Amino acid sequence: MSVLIKPAQTYRGDFSFANSAKAIARFPFPFPEDRYLYSVNIEPATPREPGSVYEHWFDIDEHYRSEMAECSLVLDSDPRRAIVMPHMQTASWDALELIMENLATDYPDWFTLEREGDHWRWTNRALEIEQSFRFGDEGTLPYSPLEYIARQTQGDFALLDQRDDDLYVDAGVVTGPADWSLAFDAGMSFKQWHAPVPLAHQMGVFERALKYLLALRAGAPVRRLNWTLTVHPRLDTSPETYHLWGKDRGTVTAGNAGEQMYLRVELQLMARLPRSNAVMFSIRTYLCSVADICTNAAWARRLHRVLRDLPDPIADYKGMTRYRTALVEWLGQFDRQAGGHLLHSKPC
Repeated sequence: MSVLIKPAQTYRGDFSFANSAKAIARFPFPFPEDRYLYSVNIEPATPREPGSVYEHWFDIDEHYRSEMAECSLVLDSDPRRAIVMPHMQTASWDALELIMENLATDYPDWFTLEREGDHWRWTNRALEIEQSFRFGDEGTLPYSPLEYIARQTQGDFALLDQRDDDLYVDAGVVTGPADWSLAFDAGMSFKQWHAPVPLAHQMGVFERALKYLLALRAGAPVRRLNWTLTVHPRLDTSPETYHLWGKDRGTVTAGNAGEQMYLRVELQLMARLPRSNAVMFSIRTYLCSVADICTNAAWARRLHRVLRDLPDPIADYKGMTRYRTALVEWLGQFDRQAGGHLLHSKPC
């Protein structure tokens, strides 16, 4: 199925980003029940519903040009968003190969990969790119291999080196993080990387997740959803740019919460890379305004209940303290309309 890609919209300034009805319908709503607590929630990344975000390992949608423009803007202004330690060069080529192969197979209208031994030719019709290069020779690309393909793939990427029964964040290209910094986290172990997350450590979530990922096999990636909220459709909510977006949290009221607030969902894919044995951790971010979420009545009621009853430590970690009351008040109208009946089935 061919993907219709919109002209570039913005994730800053005038915030021209908007979702079509199709994008809202395929949004990966992350709550299977009326309350939320951490879980490992990892599943095999097998293809699911055609046209859904789960159909392919790397999802390309209508916002492709918009995200690639934002990615380039961030990288050009802050080169620290791309880090590859010397021992991660093979992993970087691994990642480039995996992504190119999948994009060319899954989206042939937009991408083509031609190979003759080490001599490759890559065509990206969406961005009008044609590149001949020699696989393994960084000098034949305009950027390092990981940055080159990350500038053409929606989402952020971290490459984790496996050693000493742990995973270390030793490479990545991260331009749209949810309040974390690659420059700060580079070199950290899996547990150190996730240390700020409250409650999950006491529950053993990360111990189980690490054990699972250490046993990951090439060709059998897994995925999970994560979520948070942000004010405006802003992709780059990194600590480096906090001075630009932190103040926005104080502008939310019970009157404007639906339009100002965006549910931010990460579809995380974890794949073993065959040559290097590293693990690629891709973070594909989807944004949808709360007002658009609430065009689905089941989602509206469930989001109200999840946020209303969210444990305070989790709400604080997700940065909701300043606007939670206003947002829950705005969402409450949808529960009142439904008469407050509990939902037990997963929303469609």
